Amino acid sequence: MKKVAIFDIDGTIFRSSIVIELVDELVKSGHFPKNAKAGYEKEFYNWLDRKGDYDDYISGVVRMFMKHIKGIPYKDFARVSERAMEENKDRVYRYTRDLVKNLKKEGYFLLAISQSPKTALDPFCKKLGFTKVYGRIYELGPQDRFTGKVVDEHLIENKSYILRRAVEKEGLTLKGSIGVGDTANDVSFLELVENPICFNPDQDLYRHAMRNGWKIIVERKNVIYEL
Repeated sequence: MKKVAIFDIDGTIFRSSIVIELVDELVKSGHFPKNAKAGYEKEFYNWLDRKGDYDDYISGVVRMFMKHIKGIPYKDFARVSERAMEENKDRVYRYTRDLVKNLKKEGYFLLAISQSPKTALDPFCKKLGFTKVYGRIYELGPQDRFTGKVVDEHLIENKSYILRRAVEKEGLTLKGSIGVGDTANDVSFLELVENPICFNPDQDLYRHAMRNGWKIIVERKNVIYEL
């Protein structure tokens, strides 16, 4: 039975958010209106000036993504996603990039679980060497155009359930397992693995990690710290 290593992607491996890059590319390509970014501009500047929360900023981006994705042909979205990920494929953290590479050599089953669109996750994670990728899947209507709805939305939010299902389906073992996440949303799967790693954690995850004695890693500029 193969050992499993599970990774969140945004903020954990990717040094940005995939949905941010997608919205930028969809605006540039003309699939989203030019004023789409205005829908989260206030939240962006509040976060930039340290007056607001990053989660509010991301929520604003996702809100605009969901608003404007309706009616977009899947083939166009797939093409834009591949282009966006090709442009951003090297914008990763060194610690997690190297960890993925080393675990791949050791024969781990590499599992990526993210709430970013799976269409964009697939090419990004494939280049890194992931074995299996779980992400948000959007409903398609007539002529393969997006309806603006998410397929099994509650399923992708439950990362611990996805991990259990992957372990059972793929014949994996949690013995020696490793998990890497950056926010409190990742606690559910970090509690299941033998070796949880909190990478650049938000405040809630940091507090949880301190209470439970989990490893905390921070990568800042060209220095990697273990707290």
